[in-house]
Amino acid sequence: MAEEVQKAPHEAVVVVADVPQAEKMTPTPEPPLPVMPVVEKEAPPVPETEEEPMKPKLQVEEAVETEASKSSGENDEKIPESVCFKEESTKVTDLSDSEKKGLQELRELVQEALNTHEFGTKIPPTPAAAAKGEEGKEAVGAVEEQKPVQEATPAPEEEHVKAEPEVVAETKDEVVKEEKIETVETEVTEEKAAPAATDAVDDDGAKTVEAIEETIVAVSSSAPQEQSLPLEKESEAKSASTVNEEAKDVIIAPPEDVSIWGIPLLADERSDVILLKFLRARDFKVRDAFTMLKNTIQWRKEFGIDELLEQDLGDDLGKVVFMYGFDKEGHPVCYNVYGEFQDKDLYQKSFSDEEKRNRFLRWRIQFLEKSIRKLDFRPGGISTIVQVNDLKNSPGPSKRELRQATKQALQLLQDNYPEFVAKQVFINVPWWYLAVNKMISPFLTQRTRSKFAFASPSKSAETLLRYIAAEQIPLKYGGLSKDGEFCTADAVTEITMKPAAKHTVEFPVSETCLLTWEVRVVGWDVTYGAEFVPSAEESYTVIIQKARKLTATEEPVVCNSFKIGEPGKVVITIDNTTSKKKKLLYRLKTKVSAD
Repeated sequence: MAEEVQKAPHEAVVVVADVPQAEKMTPTPEPPLPVMPVVEKEAPPVPETEEEPMKPKLQVEEAVETEASKSSGENDEKIPESVCFKEESTKVTDLSDSEKKGLQELRELVQEALNTHEFGTKIPPTPAAAAKGEEGKEAVGAVEEQKPVQEATPAPEEEHVKAEPEVVAETKDEVVKEEKIETVETEVTEEKAAPAATDAVDDDGAKTVEAIEETIVAVSSSAPQEQSLPLEKESEAKSASTVNEEAKDVIIAPPEDVSIWGIPLLADERSDVILLKFLRARDFKVRDAFTMLKNTIQWRKEFGIDELLEQDLGDDLGKVVFMYGFDKEGHPVCYNVYGEFQDKDLYQKSFSDEEKRNRFLRWRIQFLEKSIRKLDFRPGGISTIVQVNDLKNSPGPSKRELRQATKQALQLLQDNYPEFVAKQVFINVPWWYLAVNKMISPFLTQRTRSKFAFASPSKSAETLLRYIAAEQIPLKYGGLSKDGEFCTADAVTEITMKPAAKHTVEFPVSETCLLTWEVRVVGWDVTYGAEFVPSAEESYTVIIQKARKLTATEEPVVCNSFKIGEPGKVVITIDNTTSKKKKLLYRLKTKVSAD
């Protein structure tokens, strides 16, 4: 069968066949080869240079497998793979009706909060309001001064109440006259006479007192109401007037200006992308999303995010966390290298006490904030990040300080940075991490699990290449991105090599030039050789690189150059003698030679 080929823009010829090694110079005519289609991938922008791209054809033949062919690596260590996560659209037109409704409701809640300054910005008082506030303070002070005087006046009334039983006793056998009743009414109304005063009189007197009290209650209940009614109405009118005036002052204040990650809320269409992140983090429960947004804004003020961006926290952790390249969909990639904490000095400097752990946390938040502000929050833009977590030589769960700092950072990220991760890729995963993940996985939602990918040390490069192009992956992680002749704009061709098979790659050249190429087989354990085959029958084959064995400990990339003076082709031969599939990566470029 034909091999799996990913073709780079330069369309170099690839021939997969059993080719004998040529160690002496012999005439070699070019045989015809069958042509088959290949899958083309988008070419990244190529910077202007004096180099000219090659435009040859691609030809592939089925590999000739030897009798010693072995298993294709089916017994390799298995790592659980999650269902691929498909990122949701950030365009309003792509939302469902219910999602559009939720977004509109959240907009209204945010607008109302901005109008009432609910997010926490203090409204500066108007001059009139300030003057009224001073008058109010003076009035309250006057009322407080009058309170002691009012509390001291009841003493004479108590003495009057004590004399009341004698007046009642004198009238027990007489017909109570209206004048006396009115007199007693007034006295008892002011004092609200206690029932205990009737103990000193006899039964007839008690009945008379009860009759008097009933009359008193009827009269006294109506008299204060009649007196207080105008006062209450006057107080209500004053209160209504004060409220109206204060309302005018509030209406005059402009809506609150609130920005998050450099995007003003409700200012333009980018705000919708921000709101959608909070809605999706809360399953489109509008109230919950609004509460999360409010809490995030409050936390950012308390944490001092704006001031933090201007602080210089050093670059000691630059090898621990760094941004490098983009994935195949254009997401920026962030690498977290936990093995760097094996450096005892760095570990102590970062986690030895609470103050240093807080500094590490602030550095991590500052790094994330700067990375987020480079994202594209326009609808349809790239507003998420791919995280690659390298667990090789990780200190593990035994390091309590690291565990505490990581837990605190994860909690802050979960609460205040919703939907910013497109994919979480864990590489060089040790056995203990897989065990922990297996325990917590059932508690995660399917959507969350679909964002995770795990790879053991032997599968790490292959896993990264599934999501990230080789020219965008650092050399240490199985890619071809490094300083030198090539850059990330020079696309890499990827080929999956079958086990126990020989493969050849051809670079046709039709003019005088200097041809340079890079070759890498992930994990090596193959034999590599290169030669130039002229097109003219009377010319001879030139050995560029005699076949040699490349082991896993060899240099990660082989880079060769050859000056070509006549039409022909450069043929690279790679013999995979192992029983496993191999990932072949290569790229080339030419420089026109004046000689």
